[in-house]
Amino acid sequence: MPEALVTGATAGIGAAFARRLASDGFGVVLVARDAARLEELARSLRADHGVPVEVLVADLAADAGIARVEQRVATVDLVVNNAGFGQQGEFLETEVSAEVAMLRVHCEAVLRITKAALPGMLTRRRGGVINVASVAAFFSRGTYSASKSWVVVFSDSVREQVRSSGVHVMALCPGWVRTEFHERSGMDTSGIPDSLWLDRETLVAAAIRDFRRGTAVSVPDVRYKTAAALGKLLPRPLMTRIAARAGSKH
Repeated sequence: MPEALVTGATAGIGAAFARRLASDGFGVVLVARDAARLEELARSLRADHGVPVEVLVADLAADAGIARVEQRVATVDLVVNNAGFGQQGEFLETEVSAEVAMLRVHCEAVLRITKAALPGMLTRRRGGVINVASVAAFFSRGTYSASKSWVVVFSDSVREQVRSSGVHVMALCPGWVRTEFHERSGMDTSGIPDSLWLDRETLVAAAIRDFRRGTAVSVPDVRYKTAAALGKLLPRPLMTRIAARAGSKH
């Protein structure tokens, strides 16, 4: 039975990945900080899909937490690096400790977990990594978008290095998705039109389809594909001003 490891698995996109992979016949390793919620999801997956589910409690903002996942990931067939968080406020207003923690979760943890997973996959000549970035990666909006841009560039670089090995690495760039992410970050999303929100299950289905096709950067939904294309094509100073104005409203 193939095995997948999903970080940030307690809710939102991570939980949707875990449910979809379990329904596809994967054993699942669930990674997050909240043991009680992980156990609740694990019980649900076992009952609904009859697959083995393991709970691994780890804080990926801490070195010891990343190390726990590194030690476990060598034998898995698919890694979904989904853990992440945002924060409200301009760069000069936020605590530097929060900015550094974001870089550790979004960048260091992704790098280290990917690096720990790939040797076994390359030996077996199968498997891969889905690194969850964001459509924000294509815009200049503080540490969050900078860290997600790093995820896109890193994933594409590693993908090229393992080309033709049977192993694939993909960056996933969602747009607005209804999850706990925004509430935890203190973001006011009341001004976001309903038409811009993506369904988690639809997003995950599109991501898995793109992964199987060998897509380098998955941007589900034509609206966000257009936004990403504009982010690449329009002059950066203009896009930075647009992103800053949008951020001040939400």
